[in-house]
Amino acid sequence: MNPALDDGQRAWSAVDLQRAVDDAAALLQRSGTRVLASLLDNGAPFVALDEAALQAHVVHVPLPLFFTPEQVQHALRAAGVDTLVVAAPLAGRWPGLPWAAASLAGETVGWVQLPAAAVTLPAATAKITFTSGSTGTPKGVCLSADAMQRVARGLVEAMAPLGITRHLNALPFAVLLENIAGLMAPRLHGATVVTRPLAALGLGGASQFDAARFDAAVRTLAPHSLILLPQMLRAWCAHLQRIGQHAPASLKLVAVGGAAVGAPLVNAARSLGIPVGEGYGLSEGASVQTLNLPGRDNPTPPGSAGRVLPHARLRVAPDGELLIAGSLFSGYLGDPGPVPEWWPTGDLGRIDGDGFVHVMGRKKHVLITSYGRNVSPEWVETALCSQPAVLQAVVFGDGQPALSAVLWPASPAADDATLQAAVNAANATLPDYARIASWVRGRAAFDAASGLATANGRPQRAAILQAHADALGLADHELDTELVTENP
Repeated sequence: MNPALDDGQRAWSAVDLQRAVDDAAALLQRSGTRVLASLLDNGAPFVALDEAALQAHVVHVPLPLFFTPEQVQHALRAAGVDTLVVAAPLAGRWPGLPWAAASLAGETVGWVQLPAAAVTLPAATAKITFTSGSTGTPKGVCLSADAMQRVARGLVEAMAPLGITRHLNALPFAVLLENIAGLMAPRLHGATVVTRPLAALGLGGASQFDAARFDAAVRTLAPHSLILLPQMLRAWCAHLQRIGQHAPASLKLVAVGGAAVGAPLVNAARSLGIPVGEGYGLSEGASVQTLNLPGRDNPTPPGSAGRVLPHARLRVAPDGELLIAGSLFSGYLGDPGPVPEWWPTGDLGRIDGDGFVHVMGRKKHVLITSYGRNVSPEWVETALCSQPAVLQAVVFGDGQPALSAVLWPASPAADDATLQAAVNAANATLPDYARIASWVRGRAAFDAASGLATANGRPQRAAILQAHADALGLADHELDTELVTENP
C-alpha cells in the first residue's frame, strides 16, 4: 500500500497520519479554538493541522510565508483569529506574545492564543484563503468544506485514467491551488503526498525560484504529478534546454495555473518531455475549474485552459465574461452580500467547438486605444513573456494610438537589441492593433520589494506606470487616464 505522506523524514502510513490528525484535533478542541491561522512550511505538521481543523470544525486560515507582516496582521484581524500556529523559528517575529510549544506530527511548533474579537463569518465557513488583490491588501475568501471536497472529488474523477500515485508539492500548501489539488485530491485518491520544505525545491518567497535545484529534486523524488506557476515552468524549460536534457520520465502530468501560460511555452515544455496541462480556476470557485489532461485529447490545444471538470459549470456571458457555478465560495470576509448562483469571474474568455476553454484576459483591464480597439493587456503580456528574453512585461495604451510596454529581461545580459527582437517576435503573433509600438526597460524587477508587484507576484500596474511614465512619454493627463482605467 502507498504511504499517505512522504516528508523526507518518514513514510507516513494512513493510520499513522490519522493518529497525528486526531492528536491535533484534540489540541484544537481543548484550547477552544474557533478560528485558527497557520504560518507553516510544507510538511507533515501542516497536513495534520489542516485536516484536524476540518475534523474539529475549526476555521483554518493558512497564511503564506511570503506574506508581509502587514498582510499577516490584516488577515489575523479581519478573520478574528484566536489561535496562531507558526514554525518555531517564526515565533520571534512576535516576542511579546505568550508563546507555548506544541507538537504537531512529531515536530515542535509555536502556539499562541490571541485576544481576538469574534467576526461574523458566512455560514459553513471551513477555510479562509487570502489573495493579494491589485492593491496588495489581502481579500478573505470564505470556503465551505463541501465546496472544497467537490473540487477534490472532481479532480480525482477526471484524473483517474492517468494512474497518478505520487504527487510532489512544488507550491506552498497555504496557496489554495496546492491545498486543494495537491493535498486534498491526492489524499482522497489514496496517492502519496510527497512534500519537502519549499527551499529544498528551489522556491524562496513569492518570486525566487532555482530551476536547477528544482530539477534535481524532481529527478530524485520521481513524482507522477506536480503543479507549477507559469514562471516556474518557463525557468525549468530554460534550465533543461541549457543542460540538454528532457524532463524525468516519471511525470504523467504537470498542471500549470495561476496566470496565462501561452502556446509557445506549452509547446516548448512538451518538446522537452514535460506533460503540461494548463488549467484555470479562482479562489471564489474553490480553486481549479478546468484542466487540460494528457491522453484525453492528445495533443490538447496549446493555449487553452482545458475542458470543464466534473464538479464545475461554466458559461460565457453576452459581454464575453466567464461565469462559473458548482463549487462556489460562501462569501467574502466583511461582506454580507449573498453569492449568486453564477459567479462573474472578471475574466474574458470563450469556449470552442470542442469544449475547450480559452481565457482572454481580465475584463477590468481592457484597454481602449484612441482608435477604439479593445485590447486585454494580459493577452499581449502573455505573448511577450512567451519570448525567452522577457521575464516580465506590463502593457499600457489606454487612450493612446498604439500600445507600449515596460519589460524586465530574463537575464541582465540581455541588451536592447535582444529585447527588441523579442518584441518583434511577439508582435508577429498579434494583430496590428495589439502590437507593441514602443517599450522601455524596467527600472526594477516587478516584485514586492520594489513595490511594483504584490506579495504573490501580481504586477502593480499603477505603480509600474508611475515609475516609468517619463520614459514612456506620457503627459500628466494621459497618466491620469491610464490610472483611472487600470484601477476602477
